[in-house]
Amino acid sequence: MFVILVYDFDKRRVSKALKIARKYLYWVQNSVFEGEISEANYVKLKAELEDIIDPDVDSVIFYTFRTQKYSKREEFGLKKGGEEFIL
Repeated sequence: MFVILVYDFDKRRVSKALKIARKYLYWVQNSVFEGEISEANYVKLKAELEDIIDPDVDSVIFYTFRTQKYSKREEFGLKKGGEEFIL
């Protein structure tokens, strides 16, 4: 499946969230990741983020697609993440 992850963590936990997300997905820009991921790794990613989240302060959003071909991405402005991270 193709996943887009967007999160907003308190500054005390944001580096932990970044480290977790980078294990599974490609960094696109601040607090945004995307990539193809297996169902098993998707479950692991969610569990790891759930372990560090404070639900009263932090938020996580996942957008899931069967494959990347069913998604469309338009980009303008300053590019972050570099070409090597774009699928």
